[in-house]
Amino acid sequence: MAATRGGEQPVELVPSDRIRPARVLYGPHRIAMSEYEVQKYAVIGAGNMGSGIAQKIATEGLPVVLVDLDDEKVARGMGIIQSTLQKGVERGIFKPEQVERILGNVSGTSNWDELGEVDLVIEAVFEDLGVKQQVFQRLGEVTKPSCILGTNTSSFYVKDVAAVTPHPERVVGLHYFYHPAMNRLVEVIGHEGTDRAAYDAAWAAQEAIGKTPIDSADAPGFVVNRYFVPWLNEAVRLLEEGAADIATIDWAAKRAFRIGMGPFELMNVTGVPIAMHAANTLGEELHAFYAPAAKLVDQVENVKENWDLSGEPDESKFDVVADRLLGVTFYVAAQLVDEGVSSVEDTDIGARVGLRWSKGPFQLINRVGVAQARAMAETITSKWELPMPKLLADADESGIPIQLVVKGQRGGLTSVWINRPDAMNALNPEVGAQLQAALDAAQSEGRGVVLGGSGKAFIAGADIKFFVDHLRADTFPEIYTFTADGQKMLRGMSGNQQPVVARVQGLALGGGSETALACDWIVASPKASFGFPETGIGIYPGLGGTQRLPRRVGLPLAKYLVYTGQILGAKQAAEIGLVDAVVPFSELDAACEEFAGKGVAPARTGRERCPSENWQAIWDYFASYSVDQILGGEADTGGNPVLDKAVKRMSQKSLNALKQAERLFNEGHHLELNDALDLELRDLQEVFAHPDALEGLSALIEGRRPEFQAPARA
Repeated sequence: MAATRGGEQPVELVPSDRIRPARVLYGPHRIAMSEYEVQKYAVIGAGNMGSGIAQKIATEGLPVVLVDLDDEKVARGMGIIQSTLQKGVERGIFKPEQVERILGNVSGTSNWDELGEVDLVIEAVFEDLGVKQQVFQRLGEVTKPSCILGTNTSSFYVKDVAAVTPHPERVVGLHYFYHPAMNRLVEVIGHEGTDRAAYDAAWAAQEAIGKTPIDSADAPGFVVNRYFVPWLNEAVRLLEEGAADIATIDWAAKRAFRIGMGPFELMNVTGVPIAMHAANTLGEELHAFYAPAAKLVDQVENVKENWDLSGEPDESKFDVVADRLLGVTFYVAAQLVDEGVSSVEDTDIGARVGLRWSKGPFQLINRVGVAQARAMAETITSKWELPMPKLLADADESGIPIQLVVKGQRGGLTSVWINRPDAMNALNPEVGAQLQAALDAAQSEGRGVVLGGSGKAFIAGADIKFFVDHLRADTFPEIYTFTADGQKMLRGMSGNQQPVVARVQGLALGGGSETALACDWIVASPKASFGFPETGIGIYPGLGGTQRLPRRVGLPLAKYLVYTGQILGAKQAAEIGLVDAVVPFSELDAACEEFAGKGVAPARTGRERCPSENWQAIWDYFASYSVDQILGGEADTGGNPVLDKAVKRMSQKSLNALKQAERLFNEGHHLELNDALDLELRDLQEVFAHPDALEGLSALIEGRRPEFQAPARA
């Protein structure tokens, strides 16, 4: 299906039958497109939401124009940004010089003619369709033909906002969640006439500003509000029916969903009228089930106050409350997936990232069991004479499948994407199994493979809780199997018929850096960072870090990085050869294709010389001295502050982990890679059996400094 723009070439449209979001999550979405290239942003509406969106864009180092009708409104919006950033300084989130840089990326204006060179405009005015359409009519007049127009509407169809523009094909929905400078979620909505390239560019532009995008059809409530608003509304119905009081409902919800605030407290924070209006919209568009409870309407129209949260919860009623709230969530989440509004995976990500739930609706279904979840949903469907969603009706007791790793196409490459943004794509057995399957399938497609991760991390290491749980349960074989399977997968990633390129945007820590090292090539954005923190938690890198790292950067620098846990920025990593290229985010995909075009990388055998004079002192020091000599005070730093800091950092690590890492480095350095990797598995039980492992891993989860046995001393 195609449309034309006044004699221009046809453009691909997002199909009306909604290709599932897999096309987005790992499709060829990038900022640098043939027609749409997003480098400059604008936000229309200088209120709390608009100023927050602008602040987030500026914080990520990108230029943004904040626009409103007059200079007074613009000044107010700029003041909101300054005030929010200053509070960040007071809380230690920002340094004063960072605030200065952020503010330097924001300009304000009431002259809409200045939007002529903007690449993406985000409308964030109040929820009035007529006002939004006026804004879009004007934007159609002042923006260039390649400018993407985004609406932050939460109540209206994107197609209705787009209808008044001369270029509806470049209009998308970009629904942010409050506070947009801190909440990473954004729903990206294409209407039936949205140009696919515009959609993909808008999606990539959200990634560029540090957002976690999810895909939604142009449907009432989009994804998150479709189930969150009924969740709030059902809480009011429980109160209305006398099933429980407010204190009990809030506490029951917090326990069942493992969240910090219950529905009534949340309504007080976000605005009780907002909940009522949202429910009213859903009720009008969908079914009476979604319409606001009478008591919610009364609270807004007559009481005109926040909910009274006082009282003691009655624990005997927790199960009744929890079952109803879970039932509503299960019904609506399954129904919206049935309708093609979104996917199972994006529905869950929306809850975890946008609402801060510990688990998404489908994870909750799998946790309680499909039969029980279906029974809970049936209390809703039977009462309101609604059909059971097919997804839930047909599911068996094995649970609803949730894809944590997705395979698709990104430009000219097969893409393999880890999709756990809220967990920073941490590795666990489930992720590992899905990643192995995706990589195997990708290798059979006859083209290069790009490996990446959703959200702010490439892979932020292994799931620490997995290790702690099995250490406490005395089930080390599970840890060994996970590590051995991981090593097997990583051994098969490079040297195949098709090259594998690691596309690193964000954190690559521990197992993340080890996964990147196993690829043929590593391409990073300036925001990438690499590190090996394992010795600080009582273990050593067990997925190839002690063997592949020396073959990339040289043995002395590998020892420095593992012994100290030093985090490297992308520029530093490139300087020592840890990555092959650092390119701007907008060029990241093109660079991955370029390196894939080089084919499979030759085997790396290690460096005999320091790769940079900036690192010579570190190279010489760690080439000359052992762990015992360094910590025993026999290794003279010569007063070099970098070396002094390195020694201090080593003194805070597990001595056992340091000594085992040293042994692996020294034994494996002269072996063939596969033989060297076997050493990490050989010593795995020894390192995990030591008390430092459980202490270090537990301390990380508990947010405290570990107290290692026989602590290292400088």
